[in-house]
Amino acid sequence: MAEDTDHITTSIGNGADTAPQIALISQYVKDLSFENPNAPAVYQWQDQPQIDVQFNIGADRVADDVLEVSLKIEVKATAPQGTAFAVELVYSALFGMRNVPEDQVQPFMLAEAPRLTFPFARRVLADAIRDGGFPPLVLEPIDFGGLYLQQAEQMQATAGEPAGHA
Repeated sequence: MAEDTDHITTSIGNGADTAPQIALISQYVKDLSFENPNAPAVYQWQDQPQIDVQFNIGADRVADDVLEVSLKIEVKATAPQGTAFAVELVYSALFGMRNVPEDQVQPFMLAEAPRLTFPFARRVLADAIRDGGFPPLVLEPIDFGGLYLQQAEQMQATAGEPAGHA
């Protein structure tokens, strides 16, 4: 067992290793907006607000081997009297990538990276809503891998249709 560890350390240390490597460099709040347009009257409303949550994932290459992946979450709570609150969060992370096959970059950026950062974004969002005077909204976990596969299958099915067919 010790021999394997020594071999791995030496391989990485001398730069001869070509195994794929991904590392989280940093994660951060890129943008955060909280609006409470009907305060203080909103705190007297008796109706339970309807919550609408929207997600969007973006990715940009910021250097040859560094990618920024951003998870945008928008939450709007509305009641018959009007908007209770609206929150927009862009939570981003920088990932270093070496020797990753090109066909694996997109699945990582759109499935694995959001899976890794979502718990932190969820906490920031819950804290912002709580700090705005409302009960914290704790979002359920999301299967980003499943969503990515579903979207990839839909795109494949659409691309495979003959022209002129809907």
